[in-house]
Amino acid sequence: MATLATTATAKAAETNPTYRGAFAIMTSLFFMWGFMTVFNDILIPRFKEAFTLNYFQAMLVQFAFFGAYFVGSLLYFVISATTGDPIARLGYKNGVVIGLLISATGSALFWPAAGAESYPMFLAALFIVGLGFAMLQIAANPYVTILGPERTASSRLNLAQGFNSIGTTIGPLIGGWLIFQYFARSDAHGAASVKVPYLAFCIVFLVLAAVFFFIRLPHVGEGRIERGAGALKYPHVVLGIVAIFMYVGGEVAVGSAIINFLGEPGVAGLSEVEASKYVSLYWGGLMIGRFMGAVELSEMKKATKQIALIVIPLLAYLLLWIAQSAPLDAMRGGAEGSVWTLWRERFVQNWTVFRNYLPFVGLCWLAFQFGKALAGRTLMIFSGTVVLLLLTAIVTGGTTAMWCVVAVGLFSSIGWSNTFSLAIEGVGIYKSQASSLLVMAILGGAVLPPLQGLIADVAGSLQISFIVPLIAYAYVAFYGAKGHRIGRTDL
Repeated sequence: MATLATTATAKAAETNPTYRGAFAIMTSLFFMWGFMTVFNDILIPRFKEAFTLNYFQAMLVQFAFFGAYFVGSLLYFVISATTGDPIARLGYKNGVVIGLLISATGSALFWPAAGAESYPMFLAALFIVGLGFAMLQIAANPYVTILGPERTASSRLNLAQGFNSIGTTIGPLIGGWLIFQYFARSDAHGAASVKVPYLAFCIVFLVLAAVFFFIRLPHVGEGRIERGAGALKYPHVVLGIVAIFMYVGGEVAVGSAIINFLGEPGVAGLSEVEASKYVSLYWGGLMIGRFMGAVELSEMKKATKQIALIVIPLLAYLLLWIAQSAPLDAMRGGAEGSVWTLWRERFVQNWTVFRNYLPFVGLCWLAFQFGKALAGRTLMIFSGTVVLLLLTAIVTGGTTAMWCVVAVGLFSSIGWSNTFSLAIEGVGIYKSQASSLLVMAILGGAVLPPLQGLIADVAGSLQISFIVPLIAYAYVAFYGAKGHRIGRTDL
C-alpha cells in the first residue's frame, strides 16, 4: 500500500502544473528560518558577555532552541501514533501557518526578556520560537520532497535548502552589525541590543502567516489518516534519525564555536565583529554547496549539469564576497565617504580573505564529481571530508585551523537534504510521521554544542572540543555509505 501511495504521489507531482509555483512559495520559509536560526550564533557571545556566562552556560542558547525541536516533534509523533497524522487532517498549508504564529509569539517575548535582563526568559523565548520552527520543518520538508518525482527529491530539497543558506549567509553579517554595533549602547545592558531585531522577526512571521493562510497550495499526499508508529518499521528511517541528530549537532556545534575559536590568540585573534563575518562565510559555504547539490542530483543533461556546476558556485561565491564587503557602518553614518565607494574598496580588500577560500570551493566541485549524482555516495564523501578538516583543525593551529573550520560549511551543505530525502524514501503514507521523527532528531543541535562547550571548559581548550562534531560527522559518513541501504530489501 505504501508503495502504491508513493507512486501515485510521484505521478501526480509530475503532471500538476501548479507545483513549481508552490515550490517557489515554500522557499521563502526556508530563507526565513535560515536567517533567524543563525542569529543564535550571534546571541551566544552577546549573552556570554552580558550575563557573564561560561561556555557551557552560553551554549544553552542552542539547547533551548533545538531542544524545542525535540519536544515539538515528540508531541507531533505521539499525536500521530495515537490519533493519526495531524498533517493529513490539517494540510501542509495550515501546518505552516501554525508554525509561523508560534514563532511570532516567541520572537515577541524577547522584548520583556530584555526589559527584565533575564537570561532564563531569553531561553524560554527561544524555546517557543523553536517549537514553531519544529512545526515548519515537519510540514515544509516532506512537502518539498513530494512536489515532484521521488528520484529527484534530494535535488529539490537541496535547492530549497540553498535559499535557507542565503538566509544563514547574510544573517551573521546583519545580525553581528545590529546586535554588536547598531543597537549596542554603552549605557544599557548588553542584552538590550536584541529587542528590536526580534520584534522585527515577530512582525515578519505574522505577515508570512497571513500570506500562507490566504494563498492556495496544492494538497499533495494528504487525506489518509492512520494510527500507529508505522514509520519506525523501516530500518533506514531509524538509522536516519540518528544521522540527522549527528548532522545537526555537528553543524550547529561548529557554527556556535567559530566566533570564540577565531578570537583565540593561537588561531586568529579576531574581534567578535570581525569573527562574525567568518560565521557568514561558514554558512555561505552551505549556500554554495546546496545550490551545487541541487544541480548535481537533478536530471539535467550531463553537459548542462557540468556547466552549471561551474557557473553556480562562482556566482554564489561572488554574491558571498559582495555581501561580506557591505559597509554596514557607513549606512548608519559611522564612516566617511559614500557607501558605494566604501563598498568597492572593501570588496578589493576582501580578496585577501576570499582567495584563501577559493581552493575549498574547488575541492567541493571535485567532491561532487566523485559523488556521481548519487545521494548516498555524495553524503559519504562530503561528511568524510568534514572529518578530515576537523581533525586537521584539532592537530594544527593558526590560519590552517581557522580555514579548516570555516570550510566545514561547504562540506556540510548537502548533509541535511541528502540524509532527510534518503531517510523518508519509500515510506509512502508515513512521510509526515517519518518527518516528525527526523525533525525530532534536530535535538542534536541542543545536545552536542553544550557537550562541546563542557569539553572546552574541562580541557581548557576550545580546539580539542572539536572532537565532538568530528565523531558526529563520522556517523553521517557511515549513513551515506551503508546506513541508508540497511533493510531496504524489505521495502
